[in-house]
Amino acid sequence: MSVPQIEELTIAAAHEGFRSGAFTARDLVDAYLDRIAAVDAAGPALNSIITIASDARDQADRLDAEFARTGDLTGPLHGVPVVVKDQIETADMPTSFGNVAAAEYLPAQDATAIAKLRDAGAIILGKTTLPDFATSWFSTSSRSGVTKNPYDLARDPGGSSSGSATAVAANLALVGIGEDTGGSIRLPASFCGLVGVRVTPGLISRAGMSSLVVPQDTAGPMTRTVEDAARLLDVLVGYDARDEFTGAVVVDGGGATYAESAAPRSVEGLRLGVLRQAFPDETDPDGAQAASVLETALATLADAGADLVEIEIDRLDEQVGFTSLYTTRSQQDMDAFVGARPDLPVQSMRAIVEAGEYHEKLDLLEAIVAGPLDPTDDPAYLERVLAQTAFQRQVLGIMAAHDLDAIVFPDSKLPAPTHADIFADRWTCLTYPTNTVIASQLLFPAITVPAGFTAHGLPVGLEMMSAPYSERALLGVAAAIEGAIGARRAPRLDTVEA
Repeated sequence: MSVPQIEELTIAAAHEGFRSGAFTARDLVDAYLDRIAAVDAAGPALNSIITIASDARDQADRLDAEFARTGDLTGPLHGVPVVVKDQIETADMPTSFGNVAAAEYLPAQDATAIAKLRDAGAIILGKTTLPDFATSWFSTSSRSGVTKNPYDLARDPGGSSSGSATAVAANLALVGIGEDTGGSIRLPASFCGLVGVRVTPGLISRAGMSSLVVPQDTAGPMTRTVEDAARLLDVLVGYDARDEFTGAVVVDGGGATYAESAAPRSVEGLRLGVLRQAFPDETDPDGAQAASVLETALATLADAGADLVEIEIDRLDEQVGFTSLYTTRSQQDMDAFVGARPDLPVQSMRAIVEAGEYHEKLDLLEAIVAGPLDPTDDPAYLERVLAQTAFQRQVLGIMAAHDLDAIVFPDSKLPAPTHADIFADRWTCLTYPTNTVIASQLLFPAITVPAGFTAHGLPVGLEMMSAPYSERALLGVAAAIEGAIGARRAPRLDTVEA
């Protein structure tokens, strides 16, 4: 076997390795499986992967045979090992949604996103950890316990796409897929030094992906580079008759591929709105460390020619709080998803809470179950929905008035929390100071890229958001910022201790 160098490998480099004969898809799968065994199941025991595909090597062998026969790659993701959040259904592996009661549930068919990945030549390497039904900013799960942050094993990788973040950051797979309702791709990506992309809801099919707030839900890439995220989007985005929201691709309008849009470029001339309201509290020691990283990153962008414009969103915290639909709508959407699956051993969210079949630290799940079964039973429901569109108009107006390419702010006001602080309730899901909900509740696309590291070696992410269906332009902004800051670095798992 030729052993490929998998640390920080990209899709383009993997394909070059296949074409040159330096290694095969089977070599690549073997290398990742060896690393998973060494650092996820043993050693640091990151605990990011729930299930490994039993036929991963067979998938690779078939691709290698086809490549040997034709001399051509089978698709844009030929031989790319992908890990997928266990919220997305796979017909060949159990899909637990992070919940102990659903641990052995085997779906009847692949989610549309999984089918698209397979059709493009990707190898679904395994399924990754998440909190029960994606209801936390942290990794706490009745199915898998907690997942470790590869940069500090005493800390959490963030949620709810916890396992995908840890696995991709630790080079256990080439790329990963997460899901984002309020920030579940971007928050863990920022805590683990990754690129994470939330698209405008509807561009990627949610068919076969458990719900949380249907109008806000979307799957998306978690990668080490903007280019690899764009390559995944070129495969994932598209209409699907199983998800009526995907009619949104008509609004998207097409044009250049996402990968072409993410080509390297300069930040010179970019106009970036800096949302100081979302920055850390510098009187908090942890916040001060994050703030220092962010100020250095902004100074780097300004020195490279970006035009930084200070902006303010009127009543930001009030608008974010009022437009949140978790405790109003989520129970209906989540119950509709499980109710449509008679083979899934979960009847409702209330049933698993009453049976105690969920992790004890899921205060959001408890709050959802305490809310109405029908969102219209909330007297303010209509006002909340209307307030969301008013919120959108205000922010779009700010972007237009200042001629902004994007609005930038940190994904979180703090670096990754310790597991000890989570279990001691220093923060709960409902009190943790994440900013990712801003773009989610605006229904805007957003991308996070690594901004740098604190003095304690913890990654800090910089989020950029823009108008709906502006993903191509936003990828260009992200690629430029990534190139100017250059903050991504792999964790040193050989030097950390459990």
